[in-house]
Amino acid sequence: MQETPLSSQQAQWLSQLVDGLSTEQLAWVRGFLAGINHSVRQAGAPAATQANTGATAPALTILYGSQTGHAQGVAEQAKARAVAAGFKVDLFAMGDYKASRLKNDKLLLVAVSTQGEGEPPDDARDFYEFLHGEKAPRLAGTRFAVLGLGDSSYEKFCQAGKDFDARLAALGAERLVPRVDSDVDYDAPAERWIEDAVEALSRVSVPAGTAGTTATTAGNASAASLIDTFTLAALGGSATSSTGAAASQYSRKHPFDAGVIENITLSGRGSSKEVHHIELSLEGSDLTYEPGDALGVVVKNDATLVDELIDTLALDPQATTTTQDSTLSLRDAFLGAYDITTLSRAFLEKYAALAESSELKTLLAAGNETALREYLHGRDVLDVVRQFPARQVKAAEFVGTLRTLQPRLYSIASSLVANPEAVHITVGAVRFESHGRARRGVASTYLADVAREGASVPVYIEANRNFKLPADSNAPVIMIGPGTGIAPFRAFVEERQALDAPGRNWLFFGDRNFRTDFLYQREWQRYVKDGALTRIDLAFSRDTEDKVYVQHRMREQGKALYAWLQEGAHLYVCGDAEQMARDVNTALVDIVAEHGGLSPDAAAEYVKALQREKRYQRDVY
Repeated sequence: MQETPLSSQQAQWLSQLVDGLSTEQLAWVRGFLAGINHSVRQAGAPAATQANTGATAPALTILYGSQTGHAQGVAEQAKARAVAAGFKVDLFAMGDYKASRLKNDKLLLVAVSTQGEGEPPDDARDFYEFLHGEKAPRLAGTRFAVLGLGDSSYEKFCQAGKDFDARLAALGAERLVPRVDSDVDYDAPAERWIEDAVEALSRVSVPAGTAGTTATTAGNASAASLIDTFTLAALGGSATSSTGAAASQYSRKHPFDAGVIENITLSGRGSSKEVHHIELSLEGSDLTYEPGDALGVVVKNDATLVDELIDTLALDPQATTTTQDSTLSLRDAFLGAYDITTLSRAFLEKYAALAESSELKTLLAAGNETALREYLHGRDVLDVVRQFPARQVKAAEFVGTLRTLQPRLYSIASSLVANPEAVHITVGAVRFESHGRARRGVASTYLADVAREGASVPVYIEANRNFKLPADSNAPVIMIGPGTGIAPFRAFVEERQALDAPGRNWLFFGDRNFRTDFLYQREWQRYVKDGALTRIDLAFSRDTEDKVYVQHRMREQGKALYAWLQEGAHLYVCGDAEQMARDVNTALVDIVAEHGGLSPDAAAEYVKALQREKRYQRDVY
């Protein structure tokens, strides 16, 4: 480790502090330290605190709309950076923000993700509608910056961020910096956005105590650097200080190799699906989770697909290429560093230029959106390379067209209370034929085929603060989870039983066929017998002439479902966002209208109120 200006006692204290922090807390510390280091670089000395001058720090408001927690993490990092730069910061989830204060918040940062077909996250919907409505105030004199988080494989990439940015400007607010649309590998763009936004904020509103100050100690800059070293080490692995070793911290970029305990096929013989129950060991990792959280799985591409792509490109598999983190052979980079399956407009634009393909450029032209959408469906990178070959392409050029291979998230299907040092997931293996080739889901088949007893899987925990059991163990719970959407509800019921929670539990589950697709059937029957599951309603769409889905069962039980809501029940939905979640939401509004005697508008407001109160939560994808 580097030479340190800290005493042995200070270094020991710092190591112990970092050891005790969560990944989220460490990210906050990292942002705070980035601000200190920036101030040091800018002024040549540590920035004085507000107490040094007695002046009032400028007020900054940071808002986030987050479905899985990524936008929240960025917002918290931005807050730490701004606080370190001398600003007084208020941080709000959009669902907790009082819209009436918007006209008075003159400095505003917004981080928002996009879900579904260009929609804002659930906790941002009310504020989104207010901002786009007639009651939104004029915002002359307001300065703002927007970061959008999204996935470029979706047609309406970062649409929520684009909408917030455009609407704030339309209301008269002035951009501090241009909007940034970040893809799934958002870390670097988010950090640059934070840095640029805080610098712009400092130019329009100089924070108290940042000018005319004197250095207190010459060692502060190096001390800040040293602290950052401890922090980064804790985020990524281990750091050896002068007094001992800090405990390992596992994260998205530094996952834990979890041993496979069990891999069982849940779907029965003759099923049209292939669903696996996978149990992994967390022993020795110090990883913890709560029901509702997700397991991040760091995956690899199919080796056969990798070799076919390299061969088609006529490249040397052993040629070296530099990724964000390391230098690898091209084959290893295609295996684990780059996404070679997901097609997006961004990839086609880059590859069209590389291949000098007029046909691809025509497909990407304005007015051809429907044709482009149809072309993207069911194809991957190899299809494009074969159809539109690029002459004498260089490895570095082609790698520049690809985006980073991202981990996959799976809803955790177990309770840590009931399964100490283990985690369970439910995986539907994706295999299909398309355009004359067999296709395999990257993560699902990796887990189904590779994750066998004796093997290990790189994993981490992704907290989901928007999908949690009620704090009141007496509160009734209604769970709606067709297909593999059942996973978190297995964790919910397992947790409530392990803790002897007295609250009632009601499950709606649906799939194709009762005989082959009733996932965890024996467990649910046992929970009903034990009283841990109060009610269960089933919908198997292909067992009857008329297809029956979970929303139909909800409507059939509408009177009882509304009564549970009136008695304080929390309602949860997990699964497909595009169709199922929409249909369930429509059914819920109709049930409230019918059995609550409300107008359609009043019923819709009732459902929105459930969301605001965190009594209606969704984990949809």
